[in-house]
Amino acid sequence: MTTSHPQSLAKRLSTVLWSVGLLISLMWFLEISDRVIPVLNLEQYGIYPRNMQRWYGIFCAPFLHGSWQHLVTNTPPFILFGGLIAIHSLGDLWVVSAIATLVSGIGVWLIAPAQTITLGASGVIFGYFGFLLFRGLFERSLVSLFISVAIAVSYGGLIWQVFPTEPHISWQAHLFGFIGGVLAASLYSFPISTKE
Repeated sequence: MTTSHPQSLAKRLSTVLWSVGLLISLMWFLEISDRVIPVLNLEQYGIYPRNMQRWYGIFCAPFLHGSWQHLVTNTPPFILFGGLIAIHSLGDLWVVSAIATLVSGIGVWLIAPAQTITLGASGVIFGYFGFLLFRGLFERSLVSLFISVAIAVSYGGLIWQVFPTEPHISWQAHLFGFIGGVLAASLYSFPISTKE
């Protein structure tokens, strides 16, 4: 009887590691494949602004990166933020990932400069960031509020990256990914039930 809780926690952690690890592993596999087999030229599957024929880049871009440094930089926050979401609810991870991918991708496609290609998971990462930051406000649970405050205190400086402060960095992906995360948080809000 006393081992059920540790077993349940261990199972949850295992599921979280498997889910987040699967996404990260796919990114690394694609990057390695692209470097080992240059003819693949996977970067061509990024987002081409306002190019109707390459609309699929919206869904491919989060899994592709322009360099090793790009991927290495994105890996820790993806694991941390994705893990925090998944440990609360695995369903949240998939839904937030989908919404952030879609909103970020469409935003980049609409307003990014012409003749550019946007790649990388940063739009999804900022979606995770926005979700974690605002979920506490919408859910109104102590745990979610604590996580929101902890994220705000520890990573609040990330918010400046939704503005065009650095060249060659897609602030559009950051901004719209963040918006997608806030939107996802609002969809996961539940009214407080009251007894009549």
